[in-house]
Amino acid sequence: MDNVVAPSGRWRGEALGGVSVFRGIPYARAERFGAPEPVAPHDGVYDATRRYAIAPQLPGRLERVMGRAVPLDQSEDCSALTVTTPEGVEPGGCPVLVWLHGGAYLAGSGQWNLYDADQLVRETRIVVVSVNYRLGALGYLRAPGISAGNLGLCDQIAALRWVREHIAEFGGDPERVTVSGQSAGAQSVVALLGIAEASTLFAQAMVQSAPFGIGFHSHGRAERVGAMFLDELDADPFTAPVSELLAAQGRVVRRIAGPGALNSAPPFLPVADADPLPDEPTWRQAVHDAAADLRVVLGCTAEEARAFYGGPHPVFGKVERLPLVGERTTRAVERLIGRKAFEDGLFRFADELADAGATVYCYRVAQLHPANPYGACHCIDLPLLYGSGSAWATSPMLAPLGPAEIDALGVRTRRYWGEFVHTGQVGDTSWPRHQPGSRFAQQLP
Repeated sequence: MDNVVAPSGRWRGEALGGVSVFRGIPYARAERFGAPEPVAPHDGVYDATRRYAIAPQLPGRLERVMGRAVPLDQSEDCSALTVTTPEGVEPGGCPVLVWLHGGAYLAGSGQWNLYDADQLVRETRIVVVSVNYRLGALGYLRAPGISAGNLGLCDQIAALRWVREHIAEFGGDPERVTVSGQSAGAQSVVALLGIAEASTLFAQAMVQSAPFGIGFHSHGRAERVGAMFLDELDADPFTAPVSELLAAQGRVVRRIAGPGALNSAPPFLPVADADPLPDEPTWRQAVHDAAADLRVVLGCTAEEARAFYGGPHPVFGKVERLPLVGERTTRAVERLIGRKAFEDGLFRFADELADAGATVYCYRVAQLHPANPYGACHCIDLPLLYGSGSAWATSPMLAPLGPAEIDALGVRTRRYWGEFVHTGQVGDTSWPRHQPGSRFAQQLP
């Protein structure tokens, strides 16, 4: 299937050894600080063999850990997605996984080669949809008279609507959609669980390393960040060049990180009680009310904070070099931060969902190679699912693993993901459903 005719037009994709890939499909259009609007059907055949522009962004703070994706053009016109589907599938024949990338709401893209889904689709026969959404101030600024915030969240809902309306022509079943994400993308999935207009667009969820300990912004916190951004910009936000917006955004990130870059919380986040995200009590009640029919996978890595405070960190790098106690002290602080920011909230949320009747599975990702200084850090799960060993070959968090070893390490994890997307369950009896109060997590890979 390298040609598709859908209500939105005719698409020409690329056949890649058992899968077909349709890149850069626009799902919405938006003016700066405007809501996403549906895209009108196009005339002729759309060339969906090329990667689309990504959201404007500065280099991500975890690039030194993950490595770099192949560079792509950047543009405010970035609301596009990629569909990867098994060859030969009938219309509506396969369940769908919708992928929301991470990157602290500041970086990343569904168009990145690191997130290609060829291998995952080839091994599991699911359809994968990878989504771009607006980032940083352009996606999450809250400032009176400019933006109420949550535009990136609105983009994600627009992408899910596109999937509901069009994915059948690409081989996906719109009634069997799993929404998934990692880090900021995972927190987005958590938000979507309690948004009425979104929760009807998917049946299952997969949440990878959501920063539960950070939570959503309050109005006050979001508006303080917004005021700081406008102060740094010192120009009309509606007309300022993107380069100036990004420069001001970078200065805000550094100011909020503080001396020694000790605060790793993103400055731009989904804002509670700002459309489409309800206030927290209403959101929590909506999640509870929908839980009986919900199936969820929740997980984290064993050493999340190593990505943020390991390596050449201006403070922890010096502490780690102290004789006798340095390394032990650094690891203890990293474990504490990892529990508070990720793991404790994960199990609380798992308990809440299971108490309300949801089917929940929990996992934890261990380090992939004992010689790697980043251990089981934040993002170590990504190469087990997306991209290829070759794409991840220069990633610092994977050294000294080679491409073939990286591919082989992910086989079991990709199988688990495929089973869950197909059935809402995991076939391995060694991985039981979560029970409230339990801290069991299946170890991966």
